[in-house]
Amino acid sequence: MEGMYQVLFAFVVVGLLTNKALATQHVVGGSQGWDESTDYTKWASAQTFKAGDQLVFKYTPGLHSVVELPNESAYKNCDVGSALDSMNSGNNAVKLSKPGTRYFACGTIGHCDSGMKLKVTTVSADASSSPGSTPSSSSPASTSAAPASFPFPSIFSMASLLAISMLFMF
Repeated sequence: MEGMYQVLFAFVVVGLLTNKALATQHVVGGSQGWDESTDYTKWASAQTFKAGDQLVFKYTPGLHSVVELPNESAYKNCDVGSALDSMNSGNNAVKLSKPGTRYFACGTIGHCDSGMKLKVTTVSADASSSPGSTPSSSSPASTSAAPASFPFPSIFSMASLLAISMLFMF
């Protein structure tokens, strides 16, 4: 009987870990990273950003930075002086914790005005995984921990619930 509890506990742990591991890490700009040569509107349209995912900004410190802007007006006007947050390490991760729209730009003078800015719309974690448009061959790919449409989280969640309910039966 004790062995059964250990197996059930293992299913619960695997189910919980699998859900965490499925969050996608989007390397902003793909292989190019965060630089002035990437079309971020095009790049973002080829991605599906879900709650729980992360944006990873990779860039040359001192040459670029990342600022999070408070609203669309600040984004459109490149008002980097109104930043909510500023990052400059060259490798920054930003968790997309809930659905909604967030705005980012390079804090280096003139870079935002030349297009180094990103608007990200995050959907709920259980939304479909088709991006706004299909990526073209010139669009850099994102790096992901696992495909967002991976079917096992719901199976493991169900198995976890079953395992917990069985614990109360014995």
